[in-house]
Amino acid sequence: MIWFYLIAVIVIVLDQLSKWIVMTKMNLHEQIPVIDGFFYITSHRNRGAAWGILQDQMLFFYIVTVIVLIGIIYLLHKYGRYQKPLAFALSLILGGAIGNFIDRLLHKEVVDFLDFIIFSYDYPVFNIADSALVIGVILLIILTFMEEKRKENLR
Repeated sequence: MIWFYLIAVIVIVLDQLSKWIVMTKMNLHEQIPVIDGFFYITSHRNRGAAWGILQDQMLFFYIVTVIVLIGIIYLLHKYGRYQKPLAFALSLILGGAIGNFIDRLLHKEVVDFLDFIIFSYDYPVFNIADSALVIGVILLIILTFMEEKRKENLR
């Protein structure tokens, strides 16, 4: 049962370490090309959520994050032992949520640095915590569809 907390801790450590490196080694808005025209490390800050929505709504983020964390921990304890893929998805979401929550608590903003240009679209800059959240949510959606399909086949 402890393994899903270990996954969350690994996400948090990688996220916070990478953000610390960006904050200490780069100036704000500095950009380092990794694959020119496609992938850059860009020092960016976000005082909102995805795509910069809800700027400066820290109290809202604090409340929502605490509620989400309580829900995830509850689900991990209720289903984690028996449904490993679900526990893995929830562990990624837990680690990602805590990673960005730490930023909001310490800096009142989230440190972002992964910057991709895909087919001339400059995708919003994000971080490891965001990646873990998105992957976890996608897995959760896939698992939900698979469970519904399984129930449908049992009828």
